[in-house]
Amino acid sequence: MKIVVIGGSGLIGSNIVNRLRLYGHETVAASPSMGVNTITGEGLAEALAGAEVVVDVANSPSFEDRAVLEFFQTSGRNLLAAEAEAGVEHHVALSIVGADRLPENAYFRAKVVQENLIKASKIPYTILRATQFYEFIEGIINSGDDGSTIRLSPALIQPISADDVSAVLCDLAVGAPVNGIVEVGGPDRFPLDVLAGKFLAARNDKRQIIADVHARYFGSELDDRSLVTSDEARIGPTRFHNWLSRSSAQR
Repeated sequence: MKIVVIGGSGLIGSNIVNRLRLYGHETVAASPSMGVNTITGEGLAEALAGAEVVVDVANSPSFEDRAVLEFFQTSGRNLLAAEAEAGVEHHVALSIVGADRLPENAYFRAKVVQENLIKASKIPYTILRATQFYEFIEGIINSGDDGSTIRLSPALIQPISADDVSAVLCDLAVGAPVNGIVEVGGPDRFPLDVLAGKFLAARNDKRQIIADVHARYFGSELDDRSLVTSDEARIGPTRFHNWLSRSSAQR
């Protein structure tokens, strides 16, 4: 099976490429650095020639409100059009749990636009919504730093390892399209401020965390349903404390 991974040089994409190649699939890693650009269309038709499946994990190079929307609109339209021309049989895309619950978040709004483009196309598809990656927790914490303290919502969060997300994407890519949304999250739920405290303690970071129900998560106020999966979701096996121990040891 020929599978093209859009965003194949990134954190998730490179993991998927390596896994699929180990499984024996003909796998093309596609990204601008590899001569395939979904914004300009450069190299896209050539990369998709003969492909049965496309896995789209590309990300916007800018998180500015307008830029991120334009990226997912343009990339989505160009990629889906090229897939239709190439006869691709299954489009797999990575999105975010809660994308449709936090409209104040520009990145989440852009992911919903991307999802809607996929649903409106005639290509069979599977959308995987994942919770926040363990690898992004430091950035989430720093977003609440006001210079003297860190203000974070005590709402629940259900993070997952990037490796576990990659494994599920590979599983979906070699399976039949579900023509719908699948969710995946980590095995544990924590109040965000508590999770941050665990992370900072492991890094010997002495910054003070203040739980604030009105603290914004990239523009949005959270509640206990905002960032957690439904009961039907897949659950990744990697526990946060195990990932944190390995991460701290590697540092």
